Amino acid sequence: MTQSLQARYAPHNACFGCGPSNPDGLRLESVVDGDEVVCTWTPKTMHEAFPGVLAGGIIGTLLDCHCNWTAAWHLMQRAGAESPPCTVTAEYTIKLRRPTPTDGPVKLRAKIVDSSEDRATVTGTLEAGGRICATCEGLFVAVKEGHPAFHRW
Repeated sequence: MTQSLQARYAPHNACFGCGPSNPDGLRLESVVDGDEVVCTWTPKTMHEAFPGVLAGGIIGTLLDCHCNWTAAWHLMQRAGAESPPCTVTAEYTIKLRRPTPTDGPVKLRAKIVDSSEDRATVTGTLEAGGRICATCEGLFVAVKEGHPAFHRW
């Protein structure tokens, strides 16, 4: 699959982190690559905490959205469905291991650690300049009818 999960399954989603239809958002493009989901994203000066370093909140958003799409993709595959369930973040932890430079693209990677019918635990990394700068582990849950996010894509 070369088309991003977001473009294929949620082209009208306005999420700040991953929504293709949010012109002011980060507009992640997560792509399946074997047993991982990957994304290359290029920061701008407006995403910096201070000159040359990516803000921690942006790092958290990048990993949260990317891992959430990894969970949605996995749960769709597990169920044999044609489209992913709408998933939300139940919990996630970010570890900022070193400053993330903004002088080039960052690479996000995520994979499934554990899953059940309606939830998945995902680990992720954010790399810059060939070094892991941040890691994430999160639990993402498919929501049911009545939840505000149910029809978001």
